[in-house]
Amino acid sequence: MESEDTRDSDRMARALDLARLRAGTTSPNPWVGAVVVTADGRVFEGATEPPGGRHAEVVALDTLELSGAKAIGSTLYVTLEPCCHHGRTPPCTERIIRSGVKRVVIALVDPDPKVNGAGIDKLKSAGVEVETGVQELPAQALLEPYLKHRLTGLPWVILKLGSTLDGRIAAPDGTSKWITGPDARDDVHRLRARCDAIITGAGTIRVDDPELTARTVPVPARMPLRVVLGRAPSGARVFPAKEFQGDVEDLLADLGREGCLQVLVEGGAYTAREFHMAGLVDRYILYMAPAFFGGDDGVPLFRGAGAPSVESVWRGRLVSVTRLGDDIRVDVEPQEAARWRSRA
Repeated sequence: MESEDTRDSDRMARALDLARLRAGTTSPNPWVGAVVVTADGRVFEGATEPPGGRHAEVVALDTLELSGAKAIGSTLYVTLEPCCHHGRTPPCTERIIRSGVKRVVIALVDPDPKVNGAGIDKLKSAGVEVETGVQELPAQALLEPYLKHRLTGLPWVILKLGSTLDGRIAAPDGTSKWITGPDARDDVHRLRARCDAIITGAGTIRVDDPELTARTVPVPARMPLRVVLGRAPSGARVFPAKEFQGDVEDLLADLGREGCLQVLVEGGAYTAREFHMAGLVDRYILYMAPAFFGGDDGVPLFRGAGAPSVESVWRGRLVSVTRLGDDIRVDVEPQEAARWRSRA
């Protein structure tokens, strides 16, 4: 017979799947999933809608009520602590209490100063049973961009590079279209669609004139803000774009204040090195083709001086390796990734 712990874990895993489908479409709100199980075993689901829309708990409860079911005595599984403050929408805690939900199972406490345990306290004060920490680690991994933003005010930074197996991102003449194949390029468009902003250097704009849009996703979310480091040539396809001159750390602070949870750096070798050497990258994503330039005159991943010795070389942690057609995607994070995590 299935234990309650196993049942709770399975329901929360489903809520996480629902949240994952909305990743990157809800900023500045977190992407959250919810599952309601009624007293007679009926199941209803929901996920956070785009900004201004309903939160996951409300979507699930609305779906339940529209079906004619009753939430009295039900259990609600939600991947993040329900909010308890008025924003663009009313507090989720009020709706949960009013609906008659008996028990709320939460994966992760929300570190947002407006919540941070207050939602749990509201529920408990109203007589609702609350349990936390079910599927907590997967929820943290899914919501890392949100958690970092709420704890530091800064967005999660992904550095994306496409290269040959001998580590070259462009030919000596600067051309780079196309090093990787169509499957890898489609994956990049999906990655862009999950980000709130894309940062590139003016040099990349001059050489490649990219649009930096998410064109091949089935139903694109709102297009990410495009940011150019420096001045883009008049008539460049990247426009409309924000042009920025100054310290990239100041840029990230600006984007954080604008509600960007996740940004993608897609610049050339100089831009990549600037973010890398400043320790600003949370996730490195390399798309690697089974190809070689075969010499040392192609453009490397990073331009400029690197580690002077093996002892001082930068080392990361391998997160995943995925095959995309003939190419591979390699995800790497710093070994000291998320020093801010200790505050979660």
